[in-house]
Formats: sequence, C-alpha cells, structure tokens
Amino acid sequence: MFTKGDIITVNDLMQKDYSYMLVAPLGGNFADGFRPALTPKKMLEMGIFEGKYCNDCRDEFPADWFEKAKISDKPDISLNYFKIKSRQSLQVWQEKNWIIEPDPRGWFQWYCRYYLGRRIFDVDEKQIKRWRNFARHAGQIRANCKAGDLNCRPRQRQALLQWAYDPFI
Repeated sequence: MFTKGDIITVNDLMQKDYSYMLVAPLGGNFADGFRPALTPKKMLEMGIFEGKYCNDCRDEFPADWFEKAKISDKPDISLNYFKIKSRQSLQVWQEKNWIIEPDPRGWFQWYCRYYLGRRIFDVDEKQIKRWRNFARHAGQIRANCKAGDLNCRPRQRQALLQWAYDPFI
C-alpha cells in the first residue's frame, strides 16, 4: 500500500468519494526548492494542531504515522510540542481563502498527500509558494532569539513545526 500507481479514495467527514493517484514515490521526487525539515509522521509525533488533526481520516495515510501521534478528540494545547496555542480555526482559514482545493483541511493535508506521492501541478505550486513564504518566521526567530533558547517565541516555533520547518533554530 502507498506505492506509485496506487489510487487512494477518501471518505471522511470533510470529503466523500474523492480519489487521487500516487504518481511519485512516498517521500520522494519533491519539487525543486521544496525541502521540508520534517515528515508528516514526525510532525504528528511531536505534537501539532493541539492533537485535533487527521482524527477521522487516518485510513488515508500510513498506519505508522499514527503509532506515536499525539491525537485528541478535543483540542488540547498540552499536546503541542511547545505547549502553546498556535492554530486558527478552520473557519478562519476558510474566511481568509487559505484553503486550496482539493484539500479542505488546509496546508498540512496537502503536505500529507504530497508526501504520499500525489501531484497536482497548480495546487502544488501554490502550496509550495505558501510554504516558502512561511520561512519569514524562521528569520524572525533568528533575528530575535539567542541560539538554543526554545522559550523565545514559542508560538512562532510551534507554527514552524506545523509547516514542516525546523523549530529548533
């Protein structure tokens, strides 16, 4: 399962009968300039989105991604790596037009699907551009924090983690 050529069909609370084909190998053939520091599995293990992510769509992704994932039925800030709230509601994302179809859960859902091997050129291009633009947060941490001081700007560090950047800069 989860090899190039597989067709994934999604039936969860946010999508019904959505299918896509894996056209790239798991974790490989990323676009030039797109080099996330973390895999979706590692992000879920470290603690993102207050544990309230992928709860109803685990069947879409490899089971081992969830073996050590910090998941909860209710948002729980203590599950975030930096123990701080660092997410906005899906409603806010929708109001700001940050949701790019066909991924109704946002950037992380796109990244999980991209990591699996789905490719949709125009969607990928937009999401990778958003990821690149998020690097400004790493720059703010470098400019305002002493190296190794993880208590400096924990909200931005949590946000970096949720965008697959290294939050330990």
